[in-house]
Amino acid sequence: MNRAAMARASVALSLPLAVGIAAGHPAYGAVAALGALNGVIGDTADAYRLRVLNIAVPQVAGAAGVVVGSLVYDSGWVTVATLTAVALMSGMISTIGTVASSSGLLLLLNAVIGAGLPLPGDWWTAPVLLSLGGLGVLVLALLAWPLRAGLAERASVAAAYRSVAELLAHGTDPDRYGAARTEVTHALNHAYDLLLARRARHHARSRELTRLVTQLNAINPVAEAAPTLLLASRALPPEVPDAVRLLADDIEAGRTEPRRPALPAPTTDAGRAVEHALQHAAEVVADPDVDPWGLDYRTSGPTRLRVRTARAVREASLSAGSWRYGLRLALCIALAQGFVSLVPVPRSYWIALTVTFVLKPDYGSVFSRAVLRATGTVAGLLLAAAVLAGVPHGWWDVPVLAGLAVLIPALSPRGYGYQTAAITPVILLLSDVLNRDGTDLLLPRLLDSLLGCAIVVVAGYLLWPESWGTRVGHRLAQAVTDTAAYVDAAFGAGVDPSDRTRMRRRLYRDLSTVRTEFQRALTEPPPTGRRAAAWWPLVIAVERIVDATTAARVSVHHGAPSPSAAETRQVSRQLRELAEHLREPEGTTTLPRHPTSPANSVLDPVRHEVAAARSLAGPR
Repeated sequence: MNRAAMARASVALSLPLAVGIAAGHPAYGAVAALGALNGVIGDTADAYRLRVLNIAVPQVAGAAGVVVGSLVYDSGWVTVATLTAVALMSGMISTIGTVASSSGLLLLLNAVIGAGLPLPGDWWTAPVLLSLGGLGVLVLALLAWPLRAGLAERASVAAAYRSVAELLAHGTDPDRYGAARTEVTHALNHAYDLLLARRARHHARSRELTRLVTQLNAINPVAEAAPTLLLASRALPPEVPDAVRLLADDIEAGRTEPRRPALPAPTTDAGRAVEHALQHAAEVVADPDVDPWGLDYRTSGPTRLRVRTARAVREASLSAGSWRYGLRLALCIALAQGFVSLVPVPRSYWIALTVTFVLKPDYGSVFSRAVLRATGTVAGLLLAAAVLAGVPHGWWDVPVLAGLAVLIPALSPRGYGYQTAAITPVILLLSDVLNRDGTDLLLPRLLDSLLGCAIVVVAGYLLWPESWGTRVGHRLAQAVTDTAAYVDAAFGAGVDPSDRTRMRRRLYRDLSTVRTEFQRALTEPPPTGRRAAAWWPLVIAVERIVDATTAARVSVHHGAPSPSAAETRQVSRQLRELAEHLREPEGTTTLPRHPTSPANSVLDPVRHEVAAARSLAGPR
């Protein structure tokens, strides 16, 4: 459990309410606490500079949303039209990225609250109070920055080294290699994202950041050499993974003392490849003077945040997927608000609130989120009933809110249903401070939640046939195409080694995305879930092809004869045929057969893995 996040949530939510009660304006304190709740939900980043973005940027969008919503409060069909337009914008914004998704969520969420809940004060009072509440979370989250600056970044790089150490330790065990390889991919992805994805325009001048990126780049050749262990079936001495763990300890502590690993003399080509890469990594970790201008940042993509943001906005505005999601969300919000305009519903904002939280396909399966939302709401309402029935109004609300707030960061990592169960009583307690409805609205809140979930399932899921299917096949086909290009580059003449490394890293990142999509698809109702399960052997097969290609490239680098151009073309052609086969809607065609290539080639393991993948991809 993240005890620091739990403490921040408790203080950030209860303090505004206490100040409001002490000042004689508990409603103002409740609105500020709602802003703090938004900040607590977004307080998930490790690095402090990411916390600024994850908490502050969505708060700006949330303030704008509550202004728009309060201007059309209780305005009938004008409210319906306005929230529908905001929903369209929110949906399109959400497809840009993680921070944009949180911003889009708060934009619509606060617009719904402003349009459906009578907020105290003038039109500007609520956005100011919400922003102050969110600012309080940010201040608490940044208190330790002067003392712990760079700690999260160093820890992420050290975690990548430790994951590679585990990969080397289990490199000859087929049953454990796959899980270790996946963990390496996740650790490297997280570290690169943390170091590079949010860096400002002039961060290339930071020696600390440059050193960490250089150290992270240095572990890539060690990870590349790991597949050779699986092919050689010769385990490394335990001193090798132990040496990687010692380097991880040095990185996390910020030490730069020279440390030459005392390793046994390697007896195989695989051992020599690992030893050579590890010695280089040790030299990089011990180097205190890294030129901040000489580092190649291209491993993680564009270097300028402004360029990346402009490109993302342009792509979202022109993307059919962005428009599709925006229209789905707008349709559901229009139905929810239209319903409460035609049918008298007390505190009508809850239906649209449910739609806003559930219809987030970038957060997981829409269908499963609807089910979890309904289940979590029931659990949250039971807890809220006990609180509202047993706690008198006034100062007792403060310690109760402090206790409930702890549950949000404690339960959210367990899943969306747990998060819903934790957030529901907090929202109801703050709503009760604003409106004094007590337990009378608990049953209507449950019915509103179920109605919102039903709207999402019907209008946001069943009416959009593409949401029934799975994108695993399409993404896997693209990964196979990229694998074919990687095979060409791995053994082609005149290819920069850094380009090969970037291609391999991009491939593993894409395959990690395929795994995520696969897990999401498994939660869909039949037959989508059953169809998704059929892709799993192919996902594993493609990962093995990439591993085998990397191992072959390492073997060539350490003296093995290079394959002929004809051999390389044959393997890449077979992969491209497999990719086209996977793109077919039904996959009914038979893949063509190819003549057997000469044996005793460095590409033999690659050809075996390609043949296995093609056999798995027969008519589906």
